[in-house]
Amino acid sequence: MNTSLRRLRRLPVIGGVTAGAVLLLSGPAFAHVSVQPGTAEKGGYSTIAFKVPNEKNDASTVKLEVTLDPKHPLSSVTVQPVPGWDVKVEKAKLDKPLQTHGKTIDEAVSKITWTGGKIEPGQFQQFPLSVGQLPTDVDELVFKALQTYSDDDVVRWIDPSKPGGEEAEHPAPTLKLVAKADKDKGADKTAGKSGEAADGKDAEKASASSDKSEDSSDTTARVLGVAGIVVGIAGVAFGVLAGRRRSV
Repeated sequence: MNTSLRRLRRLPVIGGVTAGAVLLLSGPAFAHVSVQPGTAEKGGYSTIAFKVPNEKNDASTVKLEVTLDPKHPLSSVTVQPVPGWDVKVEKAKLDKPLQTHGKTIDEAVSKITWTGGKIEPGQFQQFPLSVGQLPTDVDELVFKALQTYSDDDVVRWIDPSKPGGEEAEHPAPTLKLVAKADKDKGADKTAGKSGEAADGKDAEKASASSDKSEDSSDTTARVLGVAGIVVGIAGVAFGVLAGRRRSV
């Protein structure tokens, strides 16, 4: 067997090894506990969910513990039931009570624990919450999550983000907070009128263009018709002349 054939036979093996290495290196970066969606408006209420993938091939996830940021307590946290899972909600006294909707709140949810269910290998589960009122003086809320497996292994998703945007080994689930979008009704109305005017002008242009196109099509058809008649007459004349010549 020559050298070229040996190299060709090795290519599929090398390609498979390379692809496997890429999957092994890239997999863990996407398989961490996260908040979905990743952003919410400041000062508002939002429905979020903790997305928990199972990273192991020989064990199931059987417990999730989420600790809320004590520096930025939320006045309202409600849990959506997850089939097959039990939930425990813990509250803590606030050093500084919250004022919301004319009420004083002196305690807030500090920790939520889900147990009793299983996230099998190759699967994930979402644990939804309704939260609010979100703070207006920070750009993110950081949650700390502990993921427990059936083999008693505990993965601590508590690492803060690193400077420069580099992802930590076990990043804490983070909800980015963005400024509420401005809704200028006056601007919307003006934009609407401008849009209507533009639509009217466009319609007129389209109509004029259509008329011109139709006129052009009619003219072309007439020219072709006349040309066809002329060609036909010429053909008949040619046939008559040819017949006379043959007779002569």
